[in-house]
Amino acid sequence: MNLNDRWQGVISGCFQGSSSVMALGLKCFRMFHPAFRNYLAASIKPVSEVTLKTVHERQHGHRQYVAYSAVPVRHFATKKAKAKGKGHSQTRVNINAALVEDIINLEEVNEEMKSVIEALKDNFNKTLNIRTSPGSLDKIAVVTADGKLALNQIGQISMKSPQLILVNMASFPECTAAAIKAIRESGMNLNPEVEGMLIRVPIPQVTREHRETLVKLAKQNTNKAKDSLRKVRTNAMNKLKKSKDTVSEDTIRLVEKQISQMADDTVAELDRHLAVKTKELLG
Repeated sequence: MNLNDRWQGVISGCFQGSSSVMALGLKCFRMFHPAFRNYLAASIKPVSEVTLKTVHERQHGHRQYVAYSAVPVRHFATKKAKAKGKGHSQTRVNINAALVEDIINLEEVNEEMKSVIEALKDNFNKTLNIRTSPGSLDKIAVVTADGKLALNQIGQISMKSPQLILVNMASFPECTAAAIKAIRESGMNLNPEVEGMLIRVPIPQVTREHRETLVKLAKQNTNKAKDSLRKVRTNAMNKLKKSKDTVSEDTIRLVEKQISQMADDTVAELDRHLAVKTKELLG
């Protein structure tokens, strides 16, 4: 007797008679359950990590890429792992950049995203400090007749006392008014005063209000960094779509997922730096 005949016999036996349908149904479920369990364990194998491999055959004029599971087994998440991964896709891709370099340079995209993080860190270190220092004013952008210039390019910045910073505008006196405006609008809670060709910048007292103002500025700068990141992601996606006529749709979708994953990781890193800076500023 083959396997199909055996199962047919089981099914026929289970459903003969009508007086104990519920009991027989439960009995059948118990008999079926181990078989279904073994079948599912053998057939369902989610991809825990995806790699990309080139297949030399071409179909319909498209280069074909096939995704393989790196670990062909089913992994059951613990409660702790589920809580940690809540809100995130559990399946991550890890494409070898060399295999898709003729479509898009993923390493270049990754470097552009990293530069967004580095720019935010630099901004935090130079402009968002409890105690305002001369270096905090260096990169304030001043609108001049020659375009936007950093304050330290048109003025000599020095610390006269712990409570006062001086900006000497002797080299570019015509830019004094623009420099005052830029300092006042820098978001650092500064109120400059002019004295001839000197700009006097009193350092604010470290109050709770001052700390909260700096935190707001940190959030604004982080949002600007995320805007820059979106541009990097959008440019990468647009570049990828230009290859849709020569690359399979499955490959396009896989690379799109890789780029989105990189962007999500970068957003998480930006948020982490914001949290650290906020804690530092609030004390």
